[in-house]
Amino acid sequence: MSVVDLATLQLDYEGFRRLAADDRLSVHEKIGFPPAYREGHEEAIWADILSKLPRLASDKGLRVVDIGPGCAGLPRKLIELCVDRGHQLLLVDSPEMLRQLPDGPGVVKLAGMFPRNAAEVTAAIGEADVILSYSVLHYAFVDSNLFDFLDGVMALLAPEGRALLGDIPNHSKRRRFFATERGQAYHRAFTGSDQPYVVPHDAPAPGKIDDGVLMGLILRAQSAGCDAYLMPQAADLPMANRRDDLLLARP
Repeated sequence: MSVVDLATLQLDYEGFRRLAADDRLSVHEKIGFPPAYREGHEEAIWADILSKLPRLASDKGLRVVDIGPGCAGLPRKLIELCVDRGHQLLLVDSPEMLRQLPDGPGVVKLAGMFPRNAAEVTAAIGEADVILSYSVLHYAFVDSNLFDFLDGVMALLAPEGRALLGDIPNHSKRRRFFATERGQAYHRAFTGSDQPYVVPHDAPAPGKIDDGVLMGLILRAQSAGCDAYLMPQAADLPMANRRDDLLLARP
């Protein structure tokens, strides 16, 4: 698949199935990223995830769910950690993605698109102490209702459980960043062009998550009995200047 095809392919559940089945692509391209956005950054991303889900590394015997793990380095790190700590790990993704991930004791793979398969996920894990869904929520915005996705995640959380919906592109944050001189300098360095980035203002952004969408998710989570926090990514992550993490914590 050419770069043009990757750039124009509809990145929804079915689109990712197509990417996963294309052996010409790197593992990063199969999850929708140009290699430069992930290669060399996964250790920093993993450290940031663990800082927000500390029980993964400190506790033993947890019930862990990864919704949309993909097939690159992060789920492999999670599998290794869960096997080492004796966690039960449920991986939920397309069969094309899951077959590329290693097996291990306590690791269960469930094919299907969340939250459509929420009942199957619940049957397989019961309640989850830790839920990770990294760089997935914006695709759920295309494929399904975000409130359904959020409700499904909260329904899975055990008491004192945490869910990290990470690496969410925030259109409002992106706009704020590129309105600054630092953002314009970043654009010039990234593109190699002297042309300024034209910041869109007061225009609809169909299909994009912005401050309003994220605030709505936080309020919905709080009204359902979860604490909810919009958190920045560590500064050394490749897209920290335009992405946010949403952390849910059940009391």
